[in-house]
Amino acid sequence: MATADHAPHAAHIPVLIDPLIDAVAPVSGVWLDGTFGNGGYTRRLVEAGASHVHAVDRDPLAEDKLRALPDDIQAKTSFHATVFSRMDEVATGLDGIVLDLGVSSMQLDQAERGFSFLRDGPLDMRMSQEGETAADLIDRLDEQQLAGVIYTYGEEKASRRIARAIKAAGPLTRTGELAEIVERCLPRAKPGQSHPATRTFQALRIAVNDEYGELYQGLMAAERALKEGGFLAVVTFHSIEDRMVKRFLQARAGRTGNANRYAPEAVQVDPQFELVTRKAVGPSEAELARNPRSRSARLRVARRTGAAAGEIDAKSIATPLLKGRD
Repeated sequence: MATADHAPHAAHIPVLIDPLIDAVAPVSGVWLDGTFGNGGYTRRLVEAGASHVHAVDRDPLAEDKLRALPDDIQAKTSFHATVFSRMDEVATGLDGIVLDLGVSSMQLDQAERGFSFLRDGPLDMRMSQEGETAADLIDRLDEQQLAGVIYTYGEEKASRRIARAIKAAGPLTRTGELAEIVERCLPRAKPGQSHPATRTFQALRIAVNDEYGELYQGLMAAERALKEGGFLAVVTFHSIEDRMVKRFLQARAGRTGNANRYAPEAVQVDPQFELVTRKAVGPSEAELARNPRSRSARLRVARRTGAAAGEIDAKSIATPLLKGRD
């Protein structure tokens, strides 16, 4: 249950769930929810007709959320404490896979997890609660490296100024300290704008959890885990993730582009996917009204073909990190 920033959000509302269900209807068979979070997508999949859902989440606390769901949903759900990049070790021959990328409202609401700049807590940000914390990362990187992380993963234009201020402040241990430093480096946000620290916190969270590496490996694992005719639905919350998913699905659907706009688009002979949504689907006005955190969400859906799973050059998917919006 991801969110692009820390704006007030309606808890437990799965983002873009209605267009997702419509795109994969009728829902049936065995599905995998690769980012279980609060269980919103799993619940709707079962209600829509899924016979079983494999719920995957690297956060060990997510299993508690399954126990809070109605008994009939629990009876059709099995929880797996692992990363979604290993989903094909959990199950194969799946009828569908859902990935809702980013940080969950469950994690944001817990100050002690260190994800939120609105709630002071330890500078942690680890989804799995294992490995290097955000504080450790900041301490380990030099100023130039830190600026690179903030610019690449957060698309923050003032990355150098922010990195210089962070390193000058010395070792940081609290989210409140970091938020204050970033706020001093940037103009005050106007009404309706994101908090000044949004992009910096996003960048550090992505780096701590290797979210882009996980996404790339997860897309490949989904290709191996789906049966012919199975659906892959991915909800992203910022432009880099969406570009990565777009490039992957285009490549796997054989949409290799053309030399000029008048030439026909080249199509791969044996593509692994066919596109269900030709363009990313955003929230409706009604969804924005009831769930403001959905404003940056984008949904892409593809259907697995019978072609054998293959390999792909990671560079072709990582290219969006080096380019502007498309």
